[in-house]
Amino acid sequence: MNHRRRLLGAFLALATVFGPAAAQQGVTKIVVPFNAGGGTDTYVRMLAEEMTKRGLRVIVENKPGGSGIIAADYVAKARPDGQTLLMSFVAILGTNTVLFDKLPYDPQKDFASVSQIAYQPTVIVGRTELPYRNIKEMVEYAKANPGKINRGSPGAAILTNLAPVLFERSLGISTNHIPFNGDAQAIQAMLSDSIDIYGTSITSALPHIKSGKFRVLGVMDGHRLPQAPDAPTFKEQGYDFDAPLRYYLSVTGGTPKEVVDKLNRAVNEAIADPAFVARARAIGMEPRGGSAAEMDKFLRAEIDRWIPVVKSLNIPKT
Repeated sequence: MNHRRRLLGAFLALATVFGPAAAQQGVTKIVVPFNAGGGTDTYVRMLAEEMTKRGLRVIVENKPGGSGIIAADYVAKARPDGQTLLMSFVAILGTNTVLFDKLPYDPQKDFASVSQIAYQPTVIVGRTELPYRNIKEMVEYAKANPGKINRGSPGAAILTNLAPVLFERSLGISTNHIPFNGDAQAIQAMLSDSIDIYGTSITSALPHIKSGKFRVLGVMDGHRLPQAPDAPTFKEQGYDFDAPLRYYLSVTGGTPKEVVDKLNRAVNEAIADPAFVARARAIGMEPRGGSAAEMDKFLRAEIDRWIPVVKSLNIPKT
């Protein structure tokens, strides 16, 4: 018995000394707030693979639903050891505070910034058999046929819903909004003709654009996309409107700075690799990194832009 106790004591002493370092040798998990198979999920899995090549064991876990709340709550309550990260965006860290009465997490206190990981503009895609081929024609159709367009989104509080809502209200038109839990479900709804148009990123829609089933009606940016060079921007069609999608990595609040710095270096090294950049651009994603402070700056600008917009839309809280 005394021998066992001595062994246990020695083990606990070693755990105390080496525990934090040993923990960093375990599996690092990136939690994605969408179903597997969507464009964002695909990109994060590519990033996880690249980080794993560089010495970190990184996996992806999907926790869809609740406009990102389920995933965010999971990461907010994780141990602050740097092994549980959140693929975050402005809805989770900003606009959800306006759209929901009570959040199970505090965006300011429960997370720490790691790095921006990518950027791309919002696009509106439609089925190719629709009677309109671009946003301008869609607006004309919506005015002549109120209530006839079913529009999908990956979630009510997500930017790819908020941007189309703002655009529609600025023109006095409306569509029937149908939210889904991420891109994959909405894409299937498009393929089955359950919805007509979809606010999304080029990443999730690109395979179906290439196959001729979807058409990009408009790009919410100042430049056309190389993946769909024939698709006009909103500005080209007379609408001064843009909506960038920025993707971030956040970690549980209270994670030590040295751990956050280590994760930041791993992310930035991975997305700077030329082969990774080429793979990312092939699916429509533009890798963007930077420091945690730079992520804070971008996020603050997004929150300052979109929270007043959400408030002005008077979307009922849930």
